[in-house]
Amino acid sequence: MHFSSWTLRSRLIGLTVLLVAVTSVLIGGVMSFVVRQSFVTQFDQGLTNSAQGVGRAITYNNGSVPIGPYGVDEGTVLAYYPQFGVPSGYLISNSENASPFSSAQLSALEEAAGATSRPENQDRAALTAELDGREYRFTVTGGPGGGTIVVGKPTSVLNTEIAGALAPIAIVVMLAIVLAGLLGALIIGRALRPLRRVARVASNVASLPLERGDVELPERVPEEDTNPHTEVGQVGSALNNLLDSVQTALAVRQASEEKVRHFVADASHELRTPLASIRGYAELTRRFGGPLTEDVQHNIGRIESEAMRMTSLVEDLLLLARLDAERELETRDVDLSRMLVDVLSDANAAGPDHVWELDLPEEPVTVRGDEAKLQQVFTNLLANARVHTPAGTTVVLELTEPKDGHVLARVRDDGPGIPENLRPKLFGRFVRGDSSRARTTGSTGLGLSIVSAVVEAHHGTVSVASEPGTTVFTVQLPVEQPVVTKEPQPA
Repeated sequence: MHFSSWTLRSRLIGLTVLLVAVTSVLIGGVMSFVVRQSFVTQFDQGLTNSAQGVGRAITYNNGSVPIGPYGVDEGTVLAYYPQFGVPSGYLISNSENASPFSSAQLSALEEAAGATSRPENQDRAALTAELDGREYRFTVTGGPGGGTIVVGKPTSVLNTEIAGALAPIAIVVMLAIVLAGLLGALIIGRALRPLRRVARVASNVASLPLERGDVELPERVPEEDTNPHTEVGQVGSALNNLLDSVQTALAVRQASEEKVRHFVADASHELRTPLASIRGYAELTRRFGGPLTEDVQHNIGRIESEAMRMTSLVEDLLLLARLDAERELETRDVDLSRMLVDVLSDANAAGPDHVWELDLPEEPVTVRGDEAKLQQVFTNLLANARVHTPAGTTVVLELTEPKDGHVLARVRDDGPGIPENLRPKLFGRFVRGDSSRARTTGSTGLGLSIVSAVVEAHHGTVSVASEPGTTVFTVQLPVEQPVVTKEPQPA
């Protein structure tokens, strides 16, 4: 996983552990170097002390290396190269026994340690060399009578001592890294709690239905998380200011929508009377106006037709205004099966040039809802299929049995389909089809918007899927209406 995709908490913990690890490793490395140098110095000092003891023993033994306790460790190499005479040397097996070197071993030791009787090669610093396939550290000092003493120990002894001293350092470094991770997770987790609370407030606000209605934003960042002297407090304070601005804007929008809604509702309500009067006077003139010319009769017919169309538009606008105001529905048990039979029968009478089919379950399907408005939903859907498809189109009205507390009703036709660019806004207001679904009657463009509004008022959903040869409108309705405690608003 890329570092940039980590959470802030993971990043901070990772960086803390990395910083502690690098620091611990550097400190441990310096300590290891100092400890190693200290052990090497002590080791070399021990070799020098052993060489001095051997020198005193040689002097006491009249110029030869004695066999016996030398006060040196097991595995120590001792050799004496006199200025005049035969060199001798031993490998100490234990405090009591020693194995003498052969002339070949003495020559190899002399070559490895650079031991000669010349004064410039005496009293030199310790060096590391290999003897008989094993690595030794040697010290070369001057002996009695101008000779040279060589004392050496295996470096494995030195390495073992150094490893024993460095093991605790390595353990402490590892424990420091692990402890940094655990404490970092605890401390950073606590430090980020205010940020999580701020994020929770933002998530709660984002889940609110802000798209419509009288919206309240009760969520605010607690005062303890709005301290301007901390980074998280600055974020919390900025979020509160943003929420205040959003709530103000929503209140202004809601007030504007309420004005428009009241205006549409009032205008629609007031237009009902003059429209009814116009239709009444037109009909009265036709019946009792005496002999009328053909043009006058045609004009009166047009007045009646447009008055009826405008009446339909006013009724649709009034219904939408009431639905927008979330007026309570007249909820009761509705026999959906019987309703669809009646709706399809009316559609068949209005569009005899179409083929109408009904597919219902064997048992009647009953839902809770407003019967008149639900009937208008399916009337509009069937009218939409009739108006926007050519003669001979087959329209199927299908109802499913209740499942998971919902029923599905589908209106399917085999017409030319809905243009792709029209589908996203199909349920908008005053949306009409283009030439592929040209309206043949005086449609107001509000039919599908009424369908959507009524279905949403019943806590259901409506969707459409269309391609050439198949168009399906699907209405999903709950069998029981949820209880919503909300004060009804006037239209």
